[in-house]
Amino acid sequence: MDRKRILIAGGSGFIGRALVREFLAQGFEVAVLTRSPRQSAGGAQELAWDGSSAGAWTASLDGAEAIINLTGKSINCPHTPENLREITDSRVNSVNAIAAAIRQVRLPPRVWVQASATGFYGDTGDTVCDEDTPAGNGTLAEICKKWEGAFSTAALTQTRKVCLRIGFVLGREGGALPVLCKMTRLFLGGAAGSGRQYVSWVHLTDLVAMFKAATVGEQFQGIFNAIAPNAVTNAELMRELRRVLHRPWSPPAPEFAVKLGARLMGSEGSLALASQRSVPRRFQEAGFPFRFSGLEEALKDLCAKP
Repeated sequence: MDRKRILIAGGSGFIGRALVREFLAQGFEVAVLTRSPRQSAGGAQELAWDGSSAGAWTASLDGAEAIINLTGKSINCPHTPENLREITDSRVNSVNAIAAAIRQVRLPPRVWVQASATGFYGDTGDTVCDEDTPAGNGTLAEICKKWEGAFSTAALTQTRKVCLRIGFVLGREGGALPVLCKMTRLFLGGAAGSGRQYVSWVHLTDLVAMFKAATVGEQFQGIFNAIAPNAVTNAELMRELRRVLHRPWSPPAPEFAVKLGARLMGSEGSLALASQRSVPRRFQEAGFPFRFSGLEEALKDLCAKP
């Protein structure tokens, strides 16, 4: 019996590598769409694509079980007009390319799982956002609206479509957590700005399980917040991180210092200062079994082990 095939666009990144490992372990045939394919990819086939057009990789889409799209320039960069244009184009163009490819194949994939972000809601302060909350204001919210707009308008009658709005992903091998751990170990683990801004986080293990559920579960369709149930403030996040890493209290970094430090590190200070307090209502209604619903247990799992 042939193995079910899954294509992962952007599968060479932090989240993508974790998904590749999981689906291979579950017995799927995995193909990664990437700009720089390698001959050996740990059991996954790598196929060249430019992120903006249907190409030779389209043949692997014919009869596939699923395609997962994680493609997009990282937002962890200075938000100059040029970078913001690349962030937008990389997301919208990849969605349009996949939609065009699906229309070309004889047997379309059963499901398309598309990444988005909780940045869709904008800077929400203390307001709790679920999947029915409308789009917010601000640069990243506008990017998410265009991103999701391209996905929602792709009329594909034979392919189930799921969009996961991802929050602040906690993992050992990528994302912001390794940087925060390094700073905290150097006694620089204070809150950013006021520390009152909310962080909608998710452990990478749970995020991978969410992608898997969305891929294999026929009941999953539409928009889902892919985050843990309990958002925390930035001050709570840093306090728990200091506790897990056995570091004392550190003074908060003023807003100007956060922005300056981010600029020196080639990042964007507003990412640490915006507040997003979201809940995974639809995953909870579906009975999703969170392994890490509390921040303390998540950080202990990721930081306290050798």
